[in-house]
Amino acid sequence: MADKHGYEWGTGRRKTSVARVRIKKGSGKILVNDRNFTDYFPNERLRKLVSGPLKQVSLDAEYDVFASIRGGGMTGQAGALMMGLGRAIVKLSPDFKSALSAEGYLSRDSRMVERKKPGKPGARCSFQFSKR
Repeated sequence: MADKHGYEWGTGRRKTSVARVRIKKGSGKILVNDRNFTDYFPNERLRKLVSGPLKQVSLDAEYDVFASIRGGGMTGQAGALMMGLGRAIVKLSPDFKSALSAEGYLSRDSRMVERKKPGKPGARCSFQFSKR
């Protein structure tokens, strides 16, 4: 069910990143925070991760993607965008859900940074032990 402007929305999260994704019928361009996604994600691996859901259902040349991402680093933002894009595609057509789900594009990666423990310099790191 598209909104009044013809957009389908999806929200994705990964680590501390949150991506709000809109897709609309168009020419296949992807804009992330008002920048071209090849400029925003200079790493080829991250670009493949982001465009994966569109390629999985063969819609990469038919829909424009507009994303707003906040928080985290490059990998977390790419993962959040991938998940948000998958959710938006499922809203567009529920028939794609099984194909996207099988590839893991709709699954939330729940791994987070482990907290620092008291009396230690990091989460698991310890100071050097001296027996004498």
